[in-house]
Amino acid sequence: MSAAPAKWRTLALLAAAQLLAMGLWFSASAVAPALTTHWGLSGAQAAWLTMAVQLGFVAGALLSALLNLPDLVAPRRVIALGAWIGAAVNALVPLLDVSFAVAVAARFVTGMALAAVYPPGMKIIATWTREDRGLAIGILVGALTVGSASPHFFRALGGIAAWQPVMYVASALAALGGALAWRYGELGPYRAPTPRFEWRYMAHAVADRPLRRANGGYLGHMWELYAMWTWIPLFLAYAYGAAGVAGAEVKASFAAFGAIAGGGVGCVAAGWLADRWGRTRTTIASMVTSGACALLIGLLIPLGPWVVTAVALVWGFTIVADSAQFSASISELADPRYVGTQLTTQTSLGFLLTIASIQLVPLLVDLVGWRWTFAFLAPGPALGSVSMWLLKRSADAARLAGGRG
Repeated sequence: MSAAPAKWRTLALLAAAQLLAMGLWFSASAVAPALTTHWGLSGAQAAWLTMAVQLGFVAGALLSALLNLPDLVAPRRVIALGAWIGAAVNALVPLLDVSFAVAVAARFVTGMALAAVYPPGMKIIATWTREDRGLAIGILVGALTVGSASPHFFRALGGIAAWQPVMYVASALAALGGALAWRYGELGPYRAPTPRFEWRYMAHAVADRPLRRANGGYLGHMWELYAMWTWIPLFLAYAYGAAGVAGAEVKASFAAFGAIAGGGVGCVAAGWLADRWGRTRTTIASMVTSGACALLIGLLIPLGPWVVTAVALVWGFTIVADSAQFSASISELADPRYVGTQLTTQTSLGFLLTIASIQLVPLLVDLVGWRWTFAFLAPGPALGSVSMWLLKRSADAARLAGGRG
């Protein structure tokens, strides 16, 4: 098979594997209202259904980066094992009807497993692409986005109170995703030689100026992203309920799925644009738009749920559209031998930050209400835009997107 068909076949099947596996991320969070009733949880406790995954991901990613795992072990094997372990642990929660404390521990392990799924996938794509790397990684992150949103869709289809089937379906799909990655996740022609073990290379994420600026943009983006993804379902349920809409929870679940999954289209569109217009310009435009949505969406509640939903769809489209371009930037700025290590370091730092913003949202809801809460996410993309603007103005921008910056 020639290089081009092999590249796009690998990309398509790897994207499918990521889509199927990443449903594990929100498989418990999507059914948080039902689990809150089942276990008698407070709002702060319910947040741990997502935060435990974030913490597990950070721990797994840091360990992986420290050991240079994505660069020393075949990435397809790492992805498959991560998907299978995550699927098994996730399924044990409904199968054994565990306590809340055990479920949080299971979510932590699931997060660790997912750290083996996402960054190595980007490493594989980087070995298949050069000129169209932004588009290719955009497709991969778009698939991840749709996969992350899928439990909200399953929940709306299956009934609000039926939490067990949502978790079982997510586990079954993740196991299938692992099989796809194992079979089809081969490295491409632009692979670098397997490097020697170098545990200190992860420190280049902050020591190297261009990497630090690209990671600064990513951190600003991540401050906003997972807090929005975690809490937009409850925000929309509030908006629909306040307007007296019949079947508010089901309709809000479908709307939340649309808002999150729509980011998959945004990732592909931004990837295509970044390869032609530049990574720094594309990420700045995306962050400015998403930050504006964060500032406005709460203020629009009095105008009705359909206006709020429209803004949520725009927000969801732009909030993750830039995500792949930070990864593409790292793949172009880092030592080719340690791209996997740097991508994993980047994601671990970003997901560590999300723990703070996820926890902040329910505290702000109690203090200032939904009207102003999401506005506190806007400083993230604002600072991220400044970091990418500094990168754009530097000589290092010539290394991005074939010299387009």
